[in-house]
Amino acid sequence: MGRRARGRRLQQQQQQQQQRPTRAEDSAEGGGKRQEAGWEGGYPEIVKENKLFEHYYQELKIVPEGEWDRFMEALREPLPATLRITGYKSHAKEILHCLKNKYFKELEDLEVDGQKVEVPQPLSWYPEELAWHTNLSRKILRKSPQLEKFHQFLVSETESGNISRQEAVSMIPPLLLNAHPHHKILDMCAAPGSKTTQLIEMLHADMNVPFPEGFVIANDVDNKRCYLLVHQAKRLSSPCIMVVNHDASSIPRLQIDVNGRKEILFYDRILCDVPCSGDGTMRKNIDVWKKWTTLNSLQLHGLQLRIATRGAEQLVEGGRMVYSTCSLNPIEDEAVIASLLEKSEGALELADVSSELPGLKWMPGITHWKVMTKDGQWFAVWEDVPHSRHTQIRPTMFPPKDPEKLQAMHLERCLRILPHHQNTGGFFVAVLVKKSSMPWNKRPPKLQGEPVEPREPVRSSPAHPTGGAAADPAEPERKPVGGPDDTDVTERPENVGSSGSKKDGVCGPPPSKKMKLFGFKEDPFVFIPEDDPLFPPIQKFYALDPSFPKMNLLTRTTEGKKRQLYMVSKELRNVLVNNSERMKVINTGIKVWCRNNSGEEFDCAFRLAQEGIYTLYPFINSRIITVSIEDVKILLTQENPFFRKLSNETYSQAKDLAKGSIVLKYEPDPTKPDTLQCPIVLCGWRGKASIRTFVPKNERLHYLRMMGLEVLAEEKKEGPVLAQEGAGSSGPPEDEVSAEPGAEPAASTDTRAHAALGPSDPAPAEAALSR
Repeated sequence: MGRRARGRRLQQQQQQQQQRPTRAEDSAEGGGKRQEAGWEGGYPEIVKENKLFEHYYQELKIVPEGEWDRFMEALREPLPATLRITGYKSHAKEILHCLKNKYFKELEDLEVDGQKVEVPQPLSWYPEELAWHTNLSRKILRKSPQLEKFHQFLVSETESGNISRQEAVSMIPPLLLNAHPHHKILDMCAAPGSKTTQLIEMLHADMNVPFPEGFVIANDVDNKRCYLLVHQAKRLSSPCIMVVNHDASSIPRLQIDVNGRKEILFYDRILCDVPCSGDGTMRKNIDVWKKWTTLNSLQLHGLQLRIATRGAEQLVEGGRMVYSTCSLNPIEDEAVIASLLEKSEGALELADVSSELPGLKWMPGITHWKVMTKDGQWFAVWEDVPHSRHTQIRPTMFPPKDPEKLQAMHLERCLRILPHHQNTGGFFVAVLVKKSSMPWNKRPPKLQGEPVEPREPVRSSPAHPTGGAAADPAEPERKPVGGPDDTDVTERPENVGSSGSKKDGVCGPPPSKKMKLFGFKEDPFVFIPEDDPLFPPIQKFYALDPSFPKMNLLTRTTEGKKRQLYMVSKELRNVLVNNSERMKVINTGIKVWCRNNSGEEFDCAFRLAQEGIYTLYPFINSRIITVSIEDVKILLTQENPFFRKLSNETYSQAKDLAKGSIVLKYEPDPTKPDTLQCPIVLCGWRGKASIRTFVPKNERLHYLRMMGLEVLAEEKKEGPVLAQEGAGSSGPPEDEVSAEPGAEPAASTDTRAHAALGPSDPAPAEAALSR
């Protein structure tokens, strides 16, 4: 390749990078270093002017008369930071109480550089005061000790999954989706994941139900962004989330087993937050000012319509789909909705959600708009478009011509959020309800062909390598009912071998011939077979309840020792085992047990993992120690506290237990309202003469904060420095015993800063984390 050709290619790549579509969540969470820098100095000074932008939107009249100047002033102001307290955690109220009565009160009379700091305010339309906005920037947060402490609190709680920093308008679509714990939910364009976390919270509205009937399948086309999505979802430790990697416009149609029959999976709720030009994010992504052109919208319209259509196909009758963009442009908004409604022929209708979020200010959708080229040329109807423009401008971009048809669509039921009304970003959202099958899905059912010959049963795990060659997990078990692009919804009975043994216990990566794979190659998902000798010792050691769903346990390896055990809900298991050749799964399941390096020395080779303890706890009937609030403080601030440092009640429960993994449970005392009023479940280890906890650093700091212990910024080599800490006496000499052979520190889960392990306990080692 010559120098000129290389130069041209480089120039094209730079242009493509500049025109990359955005989504509301990218702006909400700072989806990149440049966005994180924002208006606070990460950019060179950009003039917030774009005459074409102003001309376009003034002509379309999306802003009420007399408000244009306020609209433009708001766009030029920096976006206020917003945070959301995760609603399904049992201690959400404790965090809210801590925020309002401690951190926010400290900000009331605070001045930085002679300016009074604005105290955060709740978003009026978000339920239960669980979302707040503030004008504090990162610069200001670092200028005052009180603000720096508040900033540390936000960072730590965000890592723990107790707080999400998310743009206000980005919180609207999940609320309008109105999801319930029994709903099957598809998030079509999910990364980076703040809306997905809201949906997971809705599934776990009742914390007493460890396995809700519903689930969330979160999809994104970008392989790398899928891992960002995994990170977000993992903070909530749910067994009901699966992350997949597909093009949303052709996301595969999945099937599930219903009483021995294979049926198409239709979703109760679908979130369709499509890629868009992002001109509603100008307050955060200020480079949009100089890059804005109508060309972005014209290029994205087709993709947005295909994604919305694919979502509508997979929605169950009576289900609800929310379509949203962070663009103000009707070509990406009303035009997509109108075209979708028109081709649905009455199968879809816009829902009236005007009363569902009281306090939210919005403008109704518009019914008339024109199309403008990047050169400023306007077209009012498709017939006016010259043939040379037909590849760029399509008929679906124009409003329907028939006035009756247009009126029947009720486009005024769409919501457009304007920045100056409530100091937010710009946003568009429409809620669609499915009344019947899409027209092209209403074909008569296919005649049943010859019965499918049952294949030779294959073991669900290579735990018993006796006889024959191992089956290839990628080889299809049977002909699928419908491929990714199949729009037929017929059902087909499934012939299952009498033994019920299926090869699909191994859910490996899909075969490369059927699907192009990009990005990292994922390890397979291997469900533990019923007769696996691995499980009985675990069941006996923890006295697991007979109702424990052991069929839902899986590992990420087909060979060698199983290092980690993960768990999914039975509904997600159904999806996994029936669709391994249709979808590329990036991640699913929560870690519930980890193998000890020296596990054979104990009665059980696996110890509990904090990540899955709240899911697992309801099934455990043994090795539970009830601890007091003072015990929790000691366990979370000291490395290996000896028994005698703990209360007599705790010592009497621990002294007769064999060495190994334990559960530490704190139950709040309602007669003492000043103490922590939410239950806490921690993973611990009962050593020879002491107890230790295995809790990630940010989760540990969270619990300490909720108990009124303020963790200072500096962490010395001997452990965290606390503003309030009881003086603990050292253990007697006879308690100090030499470490047992094979014992290693738990590097991944023990997060005390640079703390050395005490000599008394054989702390189990943590194996490498699964992706």
